Amino acid sequence: MTQHQRLLIIDFGSQVTQLIARRLRELNVFCEIRPYQTVTEATIREMAPKAVILSGGPDSVTREGSPRAPQALFGMGLPIFGICYGQQVMMEQLGGKVEAGHHAEYGRAYVAPAAAHKSDGIFAGLFGTADGREQVWMSHGDRVTELAPGFEVIGTSPNAPFAITADEARGFYAVQFHPEVHHTPNGAQMLANFIKMAGFTGDWTMGAYRAEAIAKIREQVGTDHVICGLSGGVDSSVTAILLHEAIGDQLTCVFVDHGLLRLNEAEEVKKMFSENYNIKLIAADESDLFIGALEGVSDPEVKRKTIGKLFIDVFQKYANEIKDAKFLAQGTLYPDVIESVSFSGGPSVTIKSHHNVGGLPEKMGLKLVEPLRALFKDEVRALGRELGLPQSFIGRHPFPGPGLAIRCPGEITREKLEILRKADAVYIDQIRKHGLYDEIWQAFVAILPVKTVGVMGDGRTYDYACALRAVTSVDGMTADYYPFTHEFLGETATRIINEVKGINRCTYDITSKPPGTIEWE
Repeated sequence: MTQHQRLLIIDFGSQVTQLIARRLRELNVFCEIRPYQTVTEATIREMAPKAVILSGGPDSVTREGSPRAPQALFGMGLPIFGICYGQQVMMEQLGGKVEAGHHAEYGRAYVAPAAAHKSDGIFAGLFGTADGREQVWMSHGDRVTELAPGFEVIGTSPNAPFAITADEARGFYAVQFHPEVHHTPNGAQMLANFIKMAGFTGDWTMGAYRAEAIAKIREQVGTDHVICGLSGGVDSSVTAILLHEAIGDQLTCVFVDHGLLRLNEAEEVKKMFSENYNIKLIAADESDLFIGALEGVSDPEVKRKTIGKLFIDVFQKYANEIKDAKFLAQGTLYPDVIESVSFSGGPSVTIKSHHNVGGLPEKMGLKLVEPLRALFKDEVRALGRELGLPQSFIGRHPFPGPGLAIRCPGEITREKLEILRKADAVYIDQIRKHGLYDEIWQAFVAILPVKTVGVMGDGRTYDYACALRAVTSVDGMTADYYPFTHEFLGETATRIINEVKGINRCTYDITSKPPGTIEWE
């Protein structure tokens, strides 16, 4: 991507740093997120960005040893935008002051214009409401108490007297709130203004990504062969088609039925690829191996790690049968990476392990090809359209690599998995019948580790309870529950209880992300 105009995001550990990148991608700006501890004056000069954004983060700049940007950054003549912790870093490093504690502000807040506020440049489109205030989303405990030399205050909020600040002579801007989140309605406009001011022309498109990804795959792989783990979901399907376009017959896809798929899914995936693409496909039924290793396991991290290890073992087995196989391709996405550890060893908190992130053990002897690692889910769908994939591929709801294992809290048994498959099939059938499938980002059933008393046909039952989950989202980083009608939920619960032996109670999960995750484990 070196020939594109580039923007550097220095990550101080915010869980929503990825959303900054999302907003910039929407503006056709190529950006890279790099953890603060990997960024030096030399790496900045090597990357040669046109602008820099400093992200939020969980630390306090008043703590000795807390994260900082390279001091040389501020003398490079680059436009800089500091967000939340990024604002505090700018003030601290440029001669201002930050005060810790007693100034917490979380959630919705309103920023009023200060005397020095402007209505052009980066501030175009702001403060245009009837009362002149901007709704923003705050998440901070510290606050700036003294501006660095050259800065002026543009906007204030009750607990952040320097909510928006600027040193326009140097192209430095800083805000205490998060413009990247949906709850700051004009935040995207502010970022767009910054990009325009910094001179970006929007030269990064999905067509360009496709061409450059293919060139990169060819350069990386050479004449060797690649094994691609195929699940039939959007990510692995796009990965497979992109690889096939790049290297043709050097690609062999391996579809592993780990016994944790949805009802009839193995047959559907094999049919989908055999009817649409001339790609070498090995269909491996390894359900006994996986379920045998998982039976009785209840800890969600142990489940994920067990599945991840077995996937590697299975791929190793089939890799040994493929001549010149030197690479393993995976559909790893950006959100997978940030949630797994912290991007490239960065400072954000681990939420959960992803089975396809973190590299491969040396014993496997295969190198990774991850052509989607820089993309968000909606960008993968856009790339799929660019590649000409059928809408049936592109429009599928996300399905996790660990499959039904993480929709089965508590111990995994074959009986529970079979009940779960049937209940999930009824639920998705209901969603399709009501014309709601494409409105929903992801929908599934979780079987709960409890049994409840019921009455059916004048007899007592003691069966499992299940939870229905359906969310709306853009990128999977944040999500809200889908507002089904009570009539739909009642009809669906009745069908599941009547048609699925083993369930006698249904609930609907109305938790957003955050604080919950989309999946149950």
